Amino acid sequence: MTNMMNKHKNCERFYGVASIGEKGQIVIPAEARKKMEFKKGDKLLVFGMRDDMIAITKISKIEKITSHLSNRLEAIRGIIKKLNK
Repeated sequence: MTNMMNKHKNCERFYGVASIGEKGQIVIPAEARKKMEFKKGDKLLVFGMRDDMIAITKISKIEKITSHLSNRLEAIRGIIKKLNK
């Protein structure tokens, strides 16, 4: 149980405050950039969540997740195909 709580604590973390500049840019706090391994020049995807939240992730991470899900989807399709025979 304690291990599960520690895992959850590591998933959600407050890194600080960011302000929106004149050009609409924000600076991601240094601790968050370090933890997420964001580097200068990284391409990031920005997702809207509800009307008042955003999520930011590296494109390279999305490609990895998409690839993983795609592989799992093919396995699931194979199982369904066998069951329908």
